[in-house]
Amino acid sequence: MTRELKISVGQHSDKGHKETNQDFHGVLIPAEPLLSLKGVAIVLADGISSSSVSRVAAESAVKGFLTDYYCTSESWSVRTSAQRVLEATNSWLHAQTRSQYAYDRDRGYVCTLSAMVIKSTTAHIFHVGDSRVYRLSGSSLEQLTNDHRVVVSSEQSYLGRALGVNSQIEIDHLTFRVEKGDTFILVTDGVYEHVGDRLMAKAVGEGADDLDQAAKAIVELAFAQGSKDNLTVQIVRIDEVPDADASEVFG
Repeated sequence: MTRELKISVGQHSDKGHKETNQDFHGVLIPAEPLLSLKGVAIVLADGISSSSVSRVAAESAVKGFLTDYYCTSESWSVRTSAQRVLEATNSWLHAQTRSQYAYDRDRGYVCTLSAMVIKSTTAHIFHVGDSRVYRLSGSSLEQLTNDHRVVVSSEQSYLGRALGVNSQIEIDHLTFRVEKGDTFILVTDGVYEHVGDRLMAKAVGEGADDLDQAAKAIVELAFAQGSKDNLTVQIVRIDEVPDADASEVFG
């Protein structure tokens, strides 16, 4: 009997000490035939704190990806589909900022975005900004994404790349094979700046039977450690991988 891709996902988000939650996250596990054609999508976005409309940007980016990615041509690769969707989202966000905030990106429709698409035995990561994607390896974490943050001094830094800032967007793309048991963690900066890798890994290990609770435990740790930011965690575990397709193309 042919196996199909099966994953478990745990998620938790909290506004923390802030008045509103400008993070947004989501996951879509479609039924066949989309599961085989397009795979599973997990997306996390973090709106910039200086903007009152960045929550709209984060929500639009996540919902747009989860909707539009699955509407792209079946003949397109994962990479082509995701990049086309993100480029369109970036153009829309930038246009909103340009029309309402006269190019003041600190007040505009700007957010980070980290997305995973798992199709068959291949994972794709699409990333812009300073949210992070980790892979759990034993009791430690491997950071798979680069932070697009420019450090000016010990007290000052800014996003070097984000959705909605410019009319064009450069998106990091990473691809690799996945195996049964692989676990990934997506987090916003309000979490990883206050919870170390080992504590995060420990929480996931202890909460293996309830990934939602494990995600909540990490958020609560960040809050207890003094984070003043919004807090969002997604945990993705590969429970079963399909039989490898020799014709599968990385792209």
